[in-house]
Amino acid sequence: MVLELQGVSRQVGGLVHIHPTSLTLQNGTMNVLLGPTLAGKTSLMRLMAGLDQPTTGRILWNGQDVTGTRVQDRGVAMVYQQFINYPGLTVYENIASPLRILRRPRAEIDRKVRETAEMLRLTPMLTRKPLELSGGQQQRCALARALVKGAGLVLLDEPLANLDYKLREELRVEIPRIFEASGAIFVYATTEPEEALLLGGQTATLWEGRVTQFGPTPQVYRNPQDAVTARVFSDPPMNFAPLRIASGKAQMGEAQPFDAARLAVGDGAYLAGFRAGHLSLTARGNAVPFDCALIGSEITGSETFLHLDHGPDHWVGLVEGIHPLQPGSRITVWLDPAHIYLFDADGRIAAPAAYAKVA
Repeated sequence: MVLELQGVSRQVGGLVHIHPTSLTLQNGTMNVLLGPTLAGKTSLMRLMAGLDQPTTGRILWNGQDVTGTRVQDRGVAMVYQQFINYPGLTVYENIASPLRILRRPRAEIDRKVRETAEMLRLTPMLTRKPLELSGGQQQRCALARALVKGAGLVLLDEPLANLDYKLREELRVEIPRIFEASGAIFVYATTEPEEALLLGGQTATLWEGRVTQFGPTPQVYRNPQDAVTARVFSDPPMNFAPLRIASGKAQMGEAQPFDAARLAVGDGAYLAGFRAGHLSLTARGNAVPFDCALIGSEITGSETFLHLDHGPDHWVGLVEGIHPLQPGSRITVWLDPAHIYLFDADGRIAAPAAYAKVA
């Protein structure tokens, strides 16, 4: 099974929701759509499902053009943020409902319901009703109903967004296992880079209706092709600052020039990018000091977020430990040049961070 999007776009009332997009999703793959709210994730999934028709382009399923095919005539299942279960039916009947609509034989329905329930660890709950279940169990029931009919394409639109942290962690671990057992093409939309990394597979980063990069998840994370992708695939968003290299020395703002050898580019003006977790309050190895104004800090329990101004540039640092620092004070943060990405004037990658080359 292969799903192909060939130059697919979507416009509504003159507004572009999806710019021309081409993607190929292979059988048995986990594909993550990563981007902020309104980036186009749901719009792209609706085109894949056949709920909306593209303005331009074609959608192929196993080489067959299904662009105009009704959603009910496609092998597609979709799971949303909300727990969409039938409250008056048992878990068994909820899972069985798609098969009953398809008029499958009773024995086949029973077999598939029990197989799917076992896969999702719902067997002890088959006689219960959804409101008797926890939030995670309700979402697993919705997943079971989507999987039971053997859909070749399963679309998950931020399915864990409305669960509490503990339940999200539980299902994040289970979904790859479920995916491997089903063999379908999975497409999973999320706003969280951490979730994309946990799910693995392949990731498409989206920004304002454009797919900026698509490839193996670790590769997209470590080697973004442009500054937009780097921003999308960083939480907090990647920090940026102008950087100039001349005669082997690099200058960022008013900080002391440092050796540019590890940046692996020639003289010129660049946009430097680095992730929040790569800033430190202590000098380590080849780290370079930057004097910043502390605008505020947030203690999460085991880590501290630092909101910093370095000249005109606003940075966010994420450092280990609890640091009760005084807002308005001057502090020194340290950054190893090996963690700096360089982008050209058009935002394209000029040189990936040295650490990413060996990761």
